[in-house]
Order: sequence, then C-alpha cells, then structure tokens
Amino acid sequence: MPPENLDSFHAVIPAGGAGTRLWPLSRAARPKFLLDLDGSGRSLLQQTWDRLNDLIPAERIHVVTGTAHAAAIREQLPELTSVFVEPSPRDSMPAIGLAAAVIEAAHPGAIIGSFAADHVIDDQVSFAEAIGQAVAVARSGLVTTIGITPAGPSTAFGYIQSGDQLTIDGADSARAVTSFVEKPDAATAAAYVASGSYSWNGGMFVTRTDAILGHLARLQPGLHEGLTRIAAAWTTADRQDVLDATWPGLTKIAIDHAIAEPVALEGGMAVVPGEFTWDDVGDFAALQDVGAASSPETIWVDASGLAISEDGTTIAVVGLENVIVVRTDDALLVVARDHAQQVKDVVAEIKRRQRDDLV
Repeated sequence: MPPENLDSFHAVIPAGGAGTRLWPLSRAARPKFLLDLDGSGRSLLQQTWDRLNDLIPAERIHVVTGTAHAAAIREQLPELTSVFVEPSPRDSMPAIGLAAAVIEAAHPGAIIGSFAADHVIDDQVSFAEAIGQAVAVARSGLVTTIGITPAGPSTAFGYIQSGDQLTIDGADSARAVTSFVEKPDAATAAAYVASGSYSWNGGMFVTRTDAILGHLARLQPGLHEGLTRIAAAWTTADRQDVLDATWPGLTKIAIDHAIAEPVALEGGMAVVPGEFTWDDVGDFAALQDVGAASSPETIWVDASGLAISEDGTTIAVVGLENVIVVRTDDALLVVARDHAQQVKDVVAEIKRRQRDDLV
C-alpha cells in the first residue's frame, strides 16, 4: 500500500546515457533503459515507470531525455504525459533542475524525486517505505537521498556516509549525511561496509522544488538563471526558441557535484535507508547477477557464464569458466566476467576507428 504523504510528490526519470559497458546490446540509438535485460517482458524504463506509477498517478511522473530517444520513450510509455526533451546532453543537474523549475512554477513547494531509468529494484514494499520516509524528510527542507543497504563491499558504486540520527515525524530512520565518497578500492569498501555507517549511492534524490532551486541559485547561479528563463517560457509559444537558445550555455554538471556534495558539507543533506535489492546493471556481470539467463540456443561443455544470442545464432562455449558471450547481428563480444567493466574500452576503440555504425 503506498505511503499516505505523497499528495504533492512528483517523480522525475532522467533517461540518458548509452550504457557502454553493455555493448553490443546497448547502443547510442538503443540505450539500456529501453531494453528488457532481465527477461521480465518490460524494459528497465518500463519497470521504473511501473514502480513509480504504483505510488503516484501518471500525470505526476516526468521523463527527461534527449531528442534521439523521445519517440521510443513515448511508445514504451503510452500513459506518459510529461516529457522534457533536452536539445543536447548536459548531465543530470540541468535535466533534473529543468524539471524542478517547471514543476515549481506550476506546483509551488512540490516534492520531487529523481530515479534513474535503468536500475533494477526487486522489493516494491521496501521501496515505497523508503519513498515515504524520504518525502517526510524533504518536507523539512533537507535534500534527501536514499542510501542502498550494501549487499557487500562493492567497488562499483559510490558511498554515502551517515551521521547523526534526525528527529522527523514519519522518518524514524533518517540520518544526516556526513559526506559522499567516490568509488573506493576493495579494502576501503570492505571497511565502509563493516562500519555500518555507509550505504551505496544509488543516485536517488528527493527534495522540495523550492529547496533545490534555492541551493542552485546560491551554488550554480548561472545554471539557475538559465533554467529559470526556460521554465518561464515553458507554457508559452516561445518554449522551443528559449530552450534552444539557452540550453547549450548551461553548465554541464552532475547533481552529485552541483548539489549533493556541497550541501552535505553544509549539513543540508539527509539519508534514509533503502532496504531493497538494487542494481544499476552497469555491466554484464551485474546483468548476470540480476537473473539474466543465457539464450536457449547456447551449448555449454565444461564451461559456465552468460551467453546472449540476440540474432538467434547458436553459441557453443567449451572449457571456459565465468565467460560472457554476446552476439548481435553485427557484433560479437567475448569477455571474462571479472573484466566486464572494461567493455567500455571496446566502445572507445570503436569510436577511435570511426565505426559510428557500431556505436
């Protein structure tokens, strides 16, 4: 059952990025959030929509994306009524900031939550509980994040360090954020998890629209001014002209660097626990971990791993353990599971060779 305090809550789904570590399945024209990677029958974007639509009506769910993917997103989400189409990628802060500015103009003091389009979460009850607590904290004016309870000492994610417990009605588990930490090495990650005061940074932020815009005005005044100008024209005939003229000049910056890290150091960030299984499906090892199955045409002989045949080609693997094989109609990838993060280097080399048809 959804929390009772979500009347003014809006969800923003930034849908961008090509997912280069999942090449050749994920491409610039067909990014991972549009793909059904776990065999559920729904793309990662559709799963994100379902998760949020279970809590709030469709008209309060907004997607921010680029021109290349807007049509495909509308096709996958027929109930979607609010799409912010960026003329070019400017990272997550301009994307979320634009949605915040437009929503604030229409619904002053609304609460917004930002949720990536390409994450996998398997426990809707715990997710709803975390959202309820985060909204309660955000009403107080704090920028709030959901810290994922670590399943182990991963080096693939950033971490959030929790401090003192906060006293906020409806958010018994809320704590102050002491700092955000970049991806650590293995020993440091193990120490973080053992301490019990660190959680994974899943990039979920919940805040009052006026609060985040106030921080932007102070910390990124040029970006705030540009977003305010676009928002003022959003419901007018000049929207596209103002967007096209202003957007390219906006600072390209992630919300973590623009807001989360500096505001945390000032004591303005809070964290609530996300006690659900979560993965950002950042590479093929993660894809295997969330339950992706090998194609039925695969033949394993003294071998193990994950083999995906998108074009129906039969794949045979002999004598190789923990190997990942991915076949599409124009590419073949073979990678050891423990090197899955390096697939992005393949994409970099393809770009260097100017093989845009493969990107």
